[in-house]
Amino acid sequence: MISSRAVNTLIAAAPAAVLDAWAVLMPTDCSGCGAVDRALCAACAAALRPAPALCSRDDLTIWSALEYRDVAARVLVAFKDGGRTDAAPALAGALRAAVGAALAAAAAPIAPGAAGRPPEAPVGVLLAGVPSSRRAWRARGFAPVDLLLRRAGLRPLRLLRPGGRVADQVGLGRQARLDNRTGALVAARRLAGQRVLLVDDIVTTGATLLDARRAILLAGGEVIGAATVAETRRHHPVTESSPETD
Repeated sequence: MISSRAVNTLIAAAPAAVLDAWAVLMPTDCSGCGAVDRALCAACAAALRPAPALCSRDDLTIWSALEYRDVAARVLVAFKDGGRTDAAPALAGALRAAVGAALAAAAAPIAPGAAGRPPEAPVGVLLAGVPSSRRAWRARGFAPVDLLLRRAGLRPLRLLRPGGRVADQVGLGRQARLDNRTGALVAARRLAGQRVLLVDDIVTTGATLLDARRAILLAGGEVIGAATVAETRRHHPVTESSPETD
């Protein structure tokens, strides 16, 4: 028997005509609103249209394509923790827009062979996707950031790997999240002279991205900034969250 996760992965790669036929034979619910439709109904897909905006955590510059609330929050949680990889195309488009905005702002195009080659990107920077914890990878069976980057036509390098144990972040305050994440990531190799753009799915306090930067700097690399699918704006509480949302 094919698992629901495998089915969702196949749907994510299917053309529109196939999705229409599948919706008739095997109705599914929209991961954004729950309506019986495709993986995303037209209204929720429209709500995920990227509008990259600049934010920062401490002195780290971050570009995020969406605000982490309402439809975006529900879809991201369903994608990461509900096996709804059928929402990957829309989320990948948002991440690609954020990466493009971050590179344009830093005047740093993507290095050939390191991270794909959009038409506008000659030589430049390495993309470092933030890895999932070992526990999260075992539970999900995939790495959300890597999946989205590849779906966006970009190839991340494995510059970071999990280090020490990390507690569940949900419910922790900013300082507790920072303390919890410090040392959670380590560089996979020396990066002397390399320029790196960090990529993650969601930024809340920025604890994960700041720890990723620390690891890259310790390995001799330079972090030019970060890009994420979504940002939790500080004037909104987190109502939909994943254990690794930080």
